[in-house]
Amino acid sequence: MPRPSSRISGIVPSGKDGWEVHFAAWTRKEAGEDIIMLSVGDHDFDTPSQTIEACVTAVRGSNHHYTPLPGLPRLRQAMAAASSACTGVETTPDQVIATPGGQAALYAAVQAVLDQGDHAIVVAPYYATYPNTFSAAGASFTVVETPAEDGFQPRADMIRAALRPNTRAILINTPNNPTGAVYSRERLEQLAQICRERDLWLLSDEVYWTLGGGEHVSPRSLPGMADRTLVINSMSKSHGMTGWRMGWLTGPQDMITLLVNLNLVTTYGLPAFISIACAEALENRYGVKDIAERYAARRTVLLDAVRGMNNVSVRGSEGGMYVMLDISDVEPDDEKFAWALLDQEKVGVMPGSSFGEAAAGHIRISLCQPEPVLQEAAARLRRFASSYRREAA
Repeated sequence: MPRPSSRISGIVPSGKDGWEVHFAAWTRKEAGEDIIMLSVGDHDFDTPSQTIEACVTAVRGSNHHYTPLPGLPRLRQAMAAASSACTGVETTPDQVIATPGGQAALYAAVQAVLDQGDHAIVVAPYYATYPNTFSAAGASFTVVETPAEDGFQPRADMIRAALRPNTRAILINTPNNPTGAVYSRERLEQLAQICRERDLWLLSDEVYWTLGGGEHVSPRSLPGMADRTLVINSMSKSHGMTGWRMGWLTGPQDMITLLVNLNLVTTYGLPAFISIACAEALENRYGVKDIAERYAARRTVLLDAVRGMNNVSVRGSEGGMYVMLDISDVEPDDEKFAWALLDQEKVGVMPGSSFGEAAAGHIRISLCQPEPVLQEAAARLRRFASSYRREAA
């Protein structure tokens, strides 16, 4: 066949392939083994029934036709209200654009601010798709790690050291996947200062904002940042709707107007019946309080269960759907640790190095299981950590 474009062929996995541990755990569970799956961040419960019924009603109401490129007006209005709550900045519908999921919002943001040959900074640990989203735009990037001993908080001096003359943007994620770190106002103010000084865009992934462990601070709310911040959001985590593929991007009106043209050549609009159901879910906050309380309770249960575990420390883990454990004193190779935990105790977790070198020596535990399952997993992990060195010897 003729050669493919470098844009497509350059999209390749980054970091260690720790997903092999997840796929092995899933395969063994499907084969009937008693595997506890703590490796993937998808809810173990269904979308709230009110949202499902809203979608069924919309389908039966003949909502099967094309929709406006930036999203149905009712949907954009609901997204604007959600953005006002999320970012602390009053948001109008013409400052948001609907996208098929948070990943599409991230893709749109990167395409909007970076040209071929431009440079960006990615704060790590990071969600697995970040590096190749920049590669797909023909941009280069530098990964700036956040120190584990500092609770995975970003450090301005490290970011300044990575700046180049062609740097155009910084990408952050708070509450963070995979670490569960919630970036402090002080650290965000330091990042904002860099963006103002260097005239940079700040891309802020806030899809876990309802699942934080305290006050959510959006950098969009900081002085001088509303006109240089693009906020990525999604209904996947907050409303229990991972498979519905509905997200949105919030930013300056002029930028959002330009991004309508990107939807023209990519999505050409979104399904009407899904849009109507999502608008109703946003308007009525279907599931939001329950989901947030559920994950907060699960986080507390797991952290209580691992407290005092031999040579294992908690890092980050204030919000989101994950807990990050430092297991480097037990086994420096987190991938080796994860494989051994799966083989010996039948618990599937993600090696931290899958998300960047900052998380090397850690494991990421998903909270997407009921509390009794999390307690059993913690008991197995405690048994494994206390005996690992003797077995290895």
